[in-house]
Amino acid sequence: MQVVAYDCDVLVVGGGIVGLSTAFAITRAAPGTRVTVLEKEPGPARHQTGRNSGVIHSGIYYRPGSLKARYAVRGAAEMVKFCAEFGITHAVTGKLIVATEREELPRLHALVQRGRENGIPVRELGTAQIAEYEPEVRGLAAIHVGTTGVCDFAGVARQLGEASGAEIRYGARVVQVDRRPELGVAVRTERGEVVRARVLVNCAGLYCDDLARMTGDEPGVRIVPFRGEYYELARPELVRGLVYPVPDPAFPFLGVHLTRGIDGEVHVGPNAVPALAREGYAWGVVRPREVAATVAWPGVWRMGRRHWRYGVGELRRSVSKGAFVAAVRRLLPAVEEGDLVAAAAGVRAQAVGRDGGLVDDFLIQEGARAVHVLNAPSPAATASLPIGREVARRALAVLGSA
Repeated sequence: MQVVAYDCDVLVVGGGIVGLSTAFAITRAAPGTRVTVLEKEPGPARHQTGRNSGVIHSGIYYRPGSLKARYAVRGAAEMVKFCAEFGITHAVTGKLIVATEREELPRLHALVQRGRENGIPVRELGTAQIAEYEPEVRGLAAIHVGTTGVCDFAGVARQLGEASGAEIRYGARVVQVDRRPELGVAVRTERGEVVRARVLVNCAGLYCDDLARMTGDEPGVRIVPFRGEYYELARPELVRGLVYPVPDPAFPFLGVHLTRGIDGEVHVGPNAVPALAREGYAWGVVRPREVAATVAWPGVWRMGRRHWRYGVGELRRSVSKGAFVAAVRRLLPAVEEGDLVAAAAGVRAQAVGRDGGLVDDFLIQEGARAVHVLNAPSPAATASLPIGREVARRALAVLGSA
């Protein structure tokens, strides 16, 4: 039998909040397990983790019994506790979900029921009661969700990395994986380093499907990047806390909303438009090879036929600030075009199936000597602690059977 000198027991690829939470959970559950994290950027949380609105989601939107529902509800409480324990800036602010049109009222009432099924306390509000929370917001009815909050997710990721005791290598882009089920995995980085491990955990976010195929597993989905474009409110006094529209249940995006972050600024957005690169944070960032790979996936065309009307509206708000302002005015009539100042965008790694369906739940798959996290968009930051435990459980099971 061949003897291999392993550099670690578990190799985690991806230094976002899910990868670092997984490393943290492994060393907590099995002290002495050697964990290495490879992250291609010079520091943690440079993509989805560090480029979102910082909201600790309550879990009210997600189908009862789904991983998103269970992990978001549990994760929100754990995230607040984690931030308090480690002195990470956070606040439990609550939020309003506001119906501005009569046709939205049944969906708002359905959210009340869903919240109750998920164990989330909600308060139903009439038009006059909305002003008690947000004097400048207008709507026909609303619900108040008290467990929603905000925090510094990048700070959480850094703390998870430090507390894990894992070896974390930054600037380590993975370019090759050699998996041998009877032995383990050997990963080569762009700098020529080789890391040998018994088990590989794929938390590569925007590139998780590529890494799965590089490992030799077919994920059955492709990551389609959607850019979320944000503005900041030049008159932050117009908004006290968090204000959301009633979401469209057919699409996994929450619509343009208003978020007072931990920095005191009010972030407005995002809309969701297809990005022309996996890290396409602006229209000018185009990577033809990545675009070609995306459009070659049959699910992309089926998704487009299914959701083109929604997509046209999102594109219109992207290219027209006036259209974006009109969307905001549905909630906040006092806003003017000059009140919105362009801010940094984010990119959502959305898994799309061959049938064109947008994968709605978190998706974790296993292969020989590998665990792949293949869909972990919002509310993954909120749910990162329970997600990390679940991925760690699977990785340790694979390790134990190796």
